[in-house]
Amino acid sequence: MSEKISWIDNLRALACMMVVMVHASTSLVVSFAAVHTAEWMVANLLNSASRVCVPLFFMISGALFFGEKSAQKRHFFRVTFCLLFYSAVSLLYILTMTKIGFWPSLRLIVEKPVFYHLWFFYAIIVIYLLSPLIHVKAVSGKYLLIAGILLGVLANPQLPALTWQKIHLLPLDLYIGGDTFYYVLYALMGRAISQLDTRKRGITLAAAAIFVLSTLTIAAGTYRQMQINQNFADTFYVYSGPLVFISAMALFVTFKNALSGHILPGFGLISRHSLAVYGFHALIIIAMRSRHLDFPQFPLLNVAFLFICGLGGGLGLAMLLGKVDRRKWVS
Repeated sequence: MSEKISWIDNLRALACMMVVMVHASTSLVVSFAAVHTAEWMVANLLNSASRVCVPLFFMISGALFFGEKSAQKRHFFRVTFCLLFYSAVSLLYILTMTKIGFWPSLRLIVEKPVFYHLWFFYAIIVIYLLSPLIHVKAVSGKYLLIAGILLGVLANPQLPALTWQKIHLLPLDLYIGGDTFYYVLYALMGRAISQLDTRKRGITLAAAAIFVLSTLTIAAGTYRQMQINQNFADTFYVYSGPLVFISAMALFVTFKNALSGHILPGFGLISRHSLAVYGFHALIIIAMRSRHLDFPQFPLLNVAFLFICGLGGGLGLAMLLGKVDRRKWVS
């Protein structure tokens, strides 16, 4: 159990940092005017590598709750309180620092989050609700590989269409629709991989290599698609896309194999406060940019600066909140 928790803590902390990196680098990545610059290329690589962040959170939840244990009342309470609390914080930010308006943001809260990054709390509730109904059986690695290739890649609706002589070849039509299917699939795969004996010769190195290769392909695909569209294109960035799916599986296996013996320095702290960092970081980054407290004239320095502010500020606020929130409902 201690080994299991150590690598999951490491992975959760990394996923949390990746979420912050996605939002810290987005302002540079979406700028089509910067596409041909070295700074854009670096930001695109960082963003491409970090796109596994949310899939990793779903995989971790599946590893923990799609087996002998399932989400309990305290887990439902915590995610609900987080949704309500960080929605309230976001509404306060909107009311005091924007011209969007309080009521236009609040009236659709059942339909969509009041601030864009809070969608995750809605989605994770689905995983928690399904957890008492799902107990993933131990399966062979060969089966898991075949199922992953079919469901995650070949039948993925996000896969670019492939035709030959006007015959549709890919993606396979298995009637898969909606991102939620992939959020649940990530959780299922997380549990199944966590039960596998993956510490075999060459697997860790191969998984790490696949992660690097898929990251480079996501970055190259994004560059090419932006050239075609002459504008920002998130085609290869979507969390349910086939390349992100492959990348998430590979990084999950890499951490499970290589970092199961100990928690990396600082990762335990970030892991404990990951939900709070998630809730605060986007507000901090947006506030820094809207108040012109960043350095857009130095693009990569700005990405690093926003990342440090988002992660450090979110972690600091989480620790301060923990002084009041003794039961750790939202901190």
